[in-house]
Amino acid sequence: MVDATSLQPVDRTDSRYAESVLSESGLPTADLSDPQLYVYTVDGDPVGVGGIERYGTVGLLRSVAIEEAARGQGYGTALTGALLDRGRAEGITELFLLTTTAADFFARLGFERTDRAAAPEQIRETTQFSEVCPDTATCMRRELDTGDDSGRQRSPTDV
Repeated sequence: MVDATSLQPVDRTDSRYAESVLSESGLPTADLSDPQLYVYTVDGDPVGVGGIERYGTVGLLRSVAIEEAARGQGYGTALTGALLDRGRAEGITELFLLTTTAADFFARLGFERTDRAAAPEQIRETTQFSEVCPDTATCMRRELDTGDDSGRQRSPTDV
């Protein structure tokens, strides 16, 4: 049986949850705004959060975190897939991210390492690129196709 999953924008009731999961994961919270942050639920229960900042047709994937009790069950992969689908639906064709700990995870999901200077100017000017993440963070990018799996419900085992 496939779990029912949902990706919804963080609202007031989710803000504390999102901040808690991000803090628990060692990720920054000060520069996030709720409209770009999403809560991922499985069978109605929140298990993680993630965000996309959109700048025209490019985007910044950020703050992908699964709460500790739900880790190791494939929810990080499913959450990232749902965020990629959201990006496609919003017209994003190229997605960037910075990570200090999860480069191998994102590489398994099709992201490739790239030079930080290769990111478009609007991405390099974000607070995450210019202030929050250290210069030693790995920069990665992925092109988003035109919707191979857009809109499809994802199970935690989808890659």
